[in-house]
Amino acid sequence: MEKNSVWKRIWKVAKYIVIPAVLMILLSALYKWADDVAMGGVADWIDKNMMIEYNTTTPDGQEMFVRMIDWPEFKYYFMEIMMIAVPIICIIFLIIIDWKIRKTRRQDNAKISGYIDRFIIDDEPFPADIPSEYAEVFAKFSEVKYEEQKKEQEILAETTRKDDLVTYLAHDLKTPLTSVIGYLTLLKDEPEISDEMRSRYTEIAVNKSERLEELINELFEITRYNIHHFELEKGKVNLSIMLEQILFEFGPMLSEKHLLFESDIEPDIEAYIDSDKMERVIDNLIRNAVHYSYPDTEIKVRLSRNIETQQDESKDNIMLQVINKGKTIPGEKLDRIFEQFYRVDSSRSSATGGSGLGLAIARQLVEAHGGCISAESENEKIRFTVKIPAGINDGSDRGVRCIIR
Repeated sequence: MEKNSVWKRIWKVAKYIVIPAVLMILLSALYKWADDVAMGGVADWIDKNMMIEYNTTTPDGQEMFVRMIDWPEFKYYFMEIMMIAVPIICIIFLIIIDWKIRKTRRQDNAKISGYIDRFIIDDEPFPADIPSEYAEVFAKFSEVKYEEQKKEQEILAETTRKDDLVTYLAHDLKTPLTSVIGYLTLLKDEPEISDEMRSRYTEIAVNKSERLEELINELFEITRYNIHHFELEKGKVNLSIMLEQILFEFGPMLSEKHLLFESDIEPDIEAYIDSDKMERVIDNLIRNAVHYSYPDTEIKVRLSRNIETQQDESKDNIMLQVINKGKTIPGEKLDRIFEQFYRVDSSRSSATGGSGLGLAIARQLVEAHGGCISAESENEKIRFTVKIPAGINDGSDRGVRCIIR
């Protein structure tokens, strides 16, 4: 490396001597070659047109024959030659430069292609000495590759979770199915069974059948899930009345779980929403709260309007909160709670087993309405907050502001 550096420094100085010397040698060789081809005609032409001869007398009185260049003629012919030679030299020079640039570019492209191939195929990092003009391109390549790898990891993790969930569901389907078949068989094979036992067996079979239906619905939810293609059919809806109706329908489930609702619903809140999709959001949030609440606790449901200021612009939003008491969700799990097929509790049980799609679907539906959803958990309290625009949102505005953990 040092040897090359020394030669470069020498060349910086020597080129101002070497290049003119080489040009002189080339011109001399060209003159000799042209004169030989013309059989001395070039020398004769120069002698005839650019030389003058005359006699002169020296100071001591002697006559002397003088032969010298006729400078006016020389300048005339020199200018004529230069008018022809300079354009030709320039053209040749430009051709050489263009060839050199193309050659350098081809070499650079081949080198860059090699870097990119090794980066993409062999996962080799880009070298530190890449040309500065390509630095931004390589940085973009690195960014794109990082994003692609991140997406691949997310897809792989999602697929793994989905496959595990399908495996669990297939296994869980056997338990209630076996129970249903067993108790129905008992009812069929024992006609003399008491009315009390018959009623008990029938009730168990019905409960297990309902659990079997839930598992089958989860399986269908997974197979048909396509979260990116929700089509909203919006209309003006009284959200207060809709929420009260949903809470009323959850009454039997709350009694079974020994839970209570504490509702704080501002009356006559109207919103421009898809009622079916928003009902699904609320249903998923409340069902999630019911599943993960401690027994004999309250689930708080709040609905209100709130006005926020974003960049000197007031936003009339609707805020829905579902708060329950349950096991505190760790921060690392809270960050992933809205991912597809992700369950906070990795162990499945017949009581809380879910597909892990409810919150992911809720988030996408809320965002489709121009809103946002967030989750917080501390001190054995879990709070989900949904914010949606109160008015018509055609997707052209910025939506609502929400911190999503």
